[in-house]
Amino acid sequence: MSYQVLARKWRPRSFREMVGQTHVLKALINALDSQRLHHAYLFTGTRGVGKTTIARIIAKCLNCETGVSSTPCGQCSVCREIDEGRFVDLIEVDAASRTKVEDTRELLDNVQYAPSRGRFKVYLIDEVHMLSSHSFNALLKTLEEPPPHVKFLLATTDPQKLPVTILSRCLQFSLKNMPPERVVEHLTHVLGAENVPFEPDALWLLGRAADGSMRDAMSLTDQAIAFGEGKVLAEDVRSMLGTLDHGQVYGVLQALLEGDARALLEAVRHLAEQGPDWGGVLAEILNVLHRVAIAQALPEAVDNGQGDRERVLALAQALPAEDVQFYYQMGLIGRRDLPLAPDPRSGFEMVLLRMLAFRPAGDESAPRTPLKSLGISPATTDSEAAPVAARPAAPVAAAAPPPVPVVEPVVTAAAPVTPAAAPVMSQPAVVAEQPAPQSASDTVAPPIDLPWEEPAAPAVAVAESAQATPGEALAELPEPSVAVVPADDYDDDEPPLSDEDYFEAETQAEVYLHGLDEAQAETSTAEPEPAMEPATGLAAEWQDIYLKLGLSGLTGSIASNCTLISVEDDRWLMHLDPAQSALFNATQQRRLNDALSQYHGRTLQLVIELERPRQETPAQAAARRRAERQRAAEQSIQSDPVVQQLMEQFAAVIREGTIEPVEHSEP
Repeated sequence: MSYQVLARKWRPRSFREMVGQTHVLKALINALDSQRLHHAYLFTGTRGVGKTTIARIIAKCLNCETGVSSTPCGQCSVCREIDEGRFVDLIEVDAASRTKVEDTRELLDNVQYAPSRGRFKVYLIDEVHMLSSHSFNALLKTLEEPPPHVKFLLATTDPQKLPVTILSRCLQFSLKNMPPERVVEHLTHVLGAENVPFEPDALWLLGRAADGSMRDAMSLTDQAIAFGEGKVLAEDVRSMLGTLDHGQVYGVLQALLEGDARALLEAVRHLAEQGPDWGGVLAEILNVLHRVAIAQALPEAVDNGQGDRERVLALAQALPAEDVQFYYQMGLIGRRDLPLAPDPRSGFEMVLLRMLAFRPAGDESAPRTPLKSLGISPATTDSEAAPVAARPAAPVAAAAPPPVPVVEPVVTAAAPVTPAAAPVMSQPAVVAEQPAPQSASDTVAPPIDLPWEEPAAPAVAVAESAQATPGEALAELPEPSVAVVPADDYDDDEPPLSDEDYFEAETQAEVYLHGLDEAQAETSTAEPEPAMEPATGLAAEWQDIYLKLGLSGLTGSIASNCTLISVEDDRWLMHLDPAQSALFNATQQRRLNDALSQYHGRTLQLVIELERPRQETPAQAAARRRAERQRAAEQSIQSDPVVQQLMEQFAAVIREGTIEPVEHSEP
């Protein structure tokens, strides 16, 4: 007897033998058992997922000698003839080779005749989307109202090409691709029954290469058995498919994790020995990084589609989340630019070296993987110096004041921060008109270019350059410079500017730089309206319960704007602010009810009414505490001695909205 390939030998002959497609089988089994049969069925899906197989099983179910049911006997002559492909009342048509309208008319001429042996005459039209438009038109009327003894079973891999008039006349079932886990499970059963030795890693390679098709998986398994001389080994399958060893991808990622450039280039050298598609290697790295990101966000969501779930979880714990996102973005950009590289390998190496050399910008406290030292002295760069301190300082004409302690909350002063610099600010016009002094003691700092031309602009320029806190700015200047201008050089017709002039100029500059009107300032910080009464009794208890529920998102927002009104046994009544009704729905109420039931350990019945609470809600309490901290912070700044000294001596002003409390945590 000749050899029969695995795809044909293990073709399912009943619904019990089908692998996957549970959503389709359930509907068909129930319809057959209850005798609710449609006259036309359409099966869609990619190649090798069971479209023709299901159609043949339906034909057996309809014509089995034991009766119409979802479990054909498989032993009668009708079942055997259908399995062997020689049943006269099962007409299989390949629409790809019979696309003409004449072929369709010839096929339909025999529809009116009764079946020869079975109960039903079954027309199985495969790749039905290949029919011409005239063939579809010829099929329409018969497909809509066929004789009671006729059933149409249509199969296609491209349902988008079918006219809607055909789709509306059929029951459509979409068959899903086979996941690698299901393919590996079935191959394990088949190879075990065939007594073929195999390695699990080899089956995972075949499952991924099948790309969702069980028939492709069986055909590749046949090829692997022949390639491995009766065995299915991972190394043989990898050589047969020409695929990359997945362990090498983890070797590259491990070198990135350790910051080891030598190990990274060594891994690339080993990859080059296999002559891989470097774009495909980069795609594999991106796939692993994607699964690592999923593992960091939700570990239980990581599938075992590639047989490496444990390695993905281990890498997710070792690699910082910001590095994963950075590597993924760098890999996407590198894959796009890979064709522009002189050769694919060098482009691939440059992508990896970029990943190794750069780190995500962000919080300095975030974990960073240090670059492994190779014995080369790294280049050093000077730290960023302050703009004012970087200027050449003139000889000091007055003693420098002692350092001022740093003030924790931020305050922006509108005037210069050093008393010694006051003479320079008070005579900007005279300094600009006088020739450069010859002595070093008369040196004046060069003027600063400004975006507008006003007499008092130098004061604004100095104020804008001092964006740090007053304490930091004073501590940053080791030797404040003083420009000495002789008194007899003043022009009698143009008196020196007063402090009031500089204050007015600063006010204008603030309007120019921070043009935020009062309406915008009010709408930028929206807070809940204060409560009519403080929280007492059940309302106070609800604030404590809300903090322990740990809710977030829309459900947390709804709960924070509610207050507890009454508790009668297991029935809770709450009032919700109508301003939050746009976010409230049955789903949010159910989630809040489930959270309360879980917290109390019993089933509660929650009723939420849209009525403004009279007592303070958790959201209003949080807003009140924020406002109290804000007032305390502003009072602390205004009462600070250093700030008061700056305001009194240099007409400094505190910009509204620039003071924030040190503690930002909210309940």
